[in-house]
Amino acid sequence: MAIDRQIRPHSLAVFRILFGSLMAFAMLRLLANGWVDEFFIQPQFHFTYPGFGWIRPWAGAWMYVHVVALAICATGMALGFHYRLCTLLFSVGFTYLELIDRTLYLNHYYLVSLLSGMMLFMPADAVWAVKSHLRQREWISPWPVRLLRFQFVIVYFFAGIAKLNADWLVEAQPMKIWLAARSDLPLLGPLLEMDGMAHAASWTGAVYDLCIPVLLLLRRTRMAAFVAVVGFHLLTWLLFPIGMFPWIMIAGATLFFSPGWPLRQQGIAPPVTALPWAAKAVLTAYVAIQLLIPVRSGLRQSDSAWTGQGFNWAWKVMIAEKRGHVTFHLRKVDGQTVRINPTDHLDPRQVAMMAQDPWMIRDFARHLARKHHAEVRVDAFAALNARPSQRLIDPHVDLASHPLPDGWIVPLQRSGAVTSPIISCAPPAAALPVAGPPPTR
Repeated sequence: MAIDRQIRPHSLAVFRILFGSLMAFAMLRLLANGWVDEFFIQPQFHFTYPGFGWIRPWAGAWMYVHVVALAICATGMALGFHYRLCTLLFSVGFTYLELIDRTLYLNHYYLVSLLSGMMLFMPADAVWAVKSHLRQREWISPWPVRLLRFQFVIVYFFAGIAKLNADWLVEAQPMKIWLAARSDLPLLGPLLEMDGMAHAASWTGAVYDLCIPVLLLLRRTRMAAFVAVVGFHLLTWLLFPIGMFPWIMIAGATLFFSPGWPLRQQGIAPPVTALPWAAKAVLTAYVAIQLLIPVRSGLRQSDSAWTGQGFNWAWKVMIAEKRGHVTFHLRKVDGQTVRINPTDHLDPRQVAMMAQDPWMIRDFARHLARKHHAEVRVDAFAALNARPSQRLIDPHVDLASHPLPDGWIVPLQRSGAVTSPIISCAPPAAALPVAGPPPTR
């Protein structure tokens, strides 16, 4: 792709079609599995993001209307039918779903919001569009394809960096847990139980994430790299319930082909028209943010998985298996003490996600404090990457207090632990619209 020349718009159009189709399917899957009611309508409490406490689910059937509208918009995006309007509505509407509850967070939900937001400003409907606001174009500026490529490279790069830790490379955790849980698969099951398989899978995953962007960018290795992308993500889709993520990454890999792909076209590309300074400033800021967010808390992989600080938004994909158990103890102003089991107030998915995240435990404790006018302390335990269960939060700290004292999250112990009624670990799972049930990120 010449730096100073325009490019063909066809590979961008292919990505639009693939991405829009995947999102339409994801919304239909959300409806078919009953997740609209289970995850948005039934819960009486939602773990909102800081600054977004005003976001609430639509009442009753309007949530169904919202998701149906997203499916229609995603279909319009794929077809290139009023592309900008459909992309705008889908991007805003999907991000709204994601912001309703922090227990819904998954890395690829975040990726979907980023991709749909970027595509709103791209001429992805320059060709193969049913009803475009643009006339069909033979050439477009190269920045849209370059920016989308950058986004997928960022995902792979930081996912690979996150795997360069002792848990992943030395202990083969949590891969040992996940592969053992899939040993019942026909044909593949006995292979997954073989000695050394978890270590091989862990090292392969790290090498793949770090190398595949370079191999996709190089013309001589691009086709072999694309075959590897398809094979790798089909295997992860088969082994682990991670929903639409593998298909999104396969669709993204098509962007690394020649911009005229899948057609063979000749012609001399015209020179690139310089972008306005404001557009350059926005693109530069976006690139800088995407580079800075993943490193905002350093590279302490296990510690960030334990404390929850800096873990989300950083492309730390499938590096931690963490399960928890928590009970809340309220002390009212009259001295009465009450023990609260969160299963009486939250649905099972919310309980599973909250119990392993100290910040969500804190938020629910403060909700209980406001509701009952009480101090709230917790017995919270968690197990990370097959370590024995240990205490997660100092039981003497009133989580309703502002600010919380230093050390309210008990540091991760590398050896030895306190026993507790922790629930057993299970393979990684993705939750909700774009994925399937249980809890791991």
